[in-house]
Amino acid sequence: MAAPAPSARRRALMLGAMLMLVPGPGRAFEFSFDWGPLERCTTGDPNTVDNPAFALKEVPAGTRVIRFALVDLDAPGYPHGGGLVPYSGQSRILPGAFTYKSPCPPDGRHTYEWRATALSAAGGETLGEARARAEYP
Repeated sequence: MAAPAPSARRRALMLGAMLMLVPGPGRAFEFSFDWGPLERCTTGDPNTVDNPAFALKEVPAGTRVIRFALVDLDAPGYPHGGGLVPYSGQSRILPGAFTYKSPCPPDGRHTYEWRATALSAAGGETLGEARARAEYP
């Protein structure tokens, strides 16, 4: 005699358990940063400084370079710059990997956004993008 067919609820539970065993798509590329010992500046005349420390998560497979760019969301036309950093699997990018024009709002706090683009090579295919924001000062 054949075993009775599982109920719809039981089939759904079994399918859910099986899906937990199958690797799904990777989580999104993300990072965080810390301004670190950045000298306070509110004159509107930024200094050229070393990049902050970046903590990376879920960098896309195949990434060889990460391009970082800083955008002042309150003055998006100001070119703060950024840099290209070789990537070989590290979870942190330490200060000194590149220099940029520091945050230096002349009129109170501004919100800044670091943008990171994971690339297959310098100037290569974009594999992922991530953003992280913080106010300064």
